[in-house]
Amino acid sequence: MTSERTYHHGDLRRAVLTAALDVIAADGPDALSLRDLARRAGVSHAAPAHHFKDRTGLLTAVAAEGYALFADALADAPGLRERGVAYVRFAAGHPAHFHVMFRPELHRPDDPELIAAKARATEALRAGISGLPETARGDDDRLAGIAAWSLAHGFATLLLSGNLDAPVGDSDPEDVFRGLADLLFPPEEGAATTPGSS
Repeated sequence: MTSERTYHHGDLRRAVLTAALDVIAADGPDALSLRDLARRAGVSHAAPAHHFKDRTGLLTAVAAEGYALFADALADAPGLRERGVAYVRFAAGHPAHFHVMFRPELHRPDDPELIAAKARATEALRAGISGLPETARGDDDRLAGIAAWSLAHGFATLLLSGNLDAPVGDSDPEDVFRGLADLLFPPEEGAATTPGSS
């Protein structure tokens, strides 16, 4: 048996995506090379281009997959605060996707799969705002949405970069985020409060 892994038809795309996610998680998206990914997947150097055409196509696929997973994670969360928690949890659980998704210069903005996945994620985020009482939203739902997005995205980004290690300490980052969210947006009516959050 050879040391090179072989993939039957249909597995190559997933194998290259998985290898790409490993590289991005370890070294960032700028370290990606289709030739290196082909070597990692145990296939010819031209094989990844068959599925992704080029590096931009591969990063577009990573972003589209990330937004689809992200939309699923948000849709299962009740209320704005817990959608923010799901946002932070997604970033911590899918750091490679997260790093690519929010760098539009890395992917093709006109890709239909990416557009559809982003639209689902955006709708899930907006649904969290629309569930707030009017007094918590202010006069402009759009600005309330930007505030909520900025809080969740900023917290997730700081968490991933290690900048919250000292401030968060041994606390659960999700509980810390809940407390921060409650400072800006009052807890939704009927929402359970978490011990340690205020």
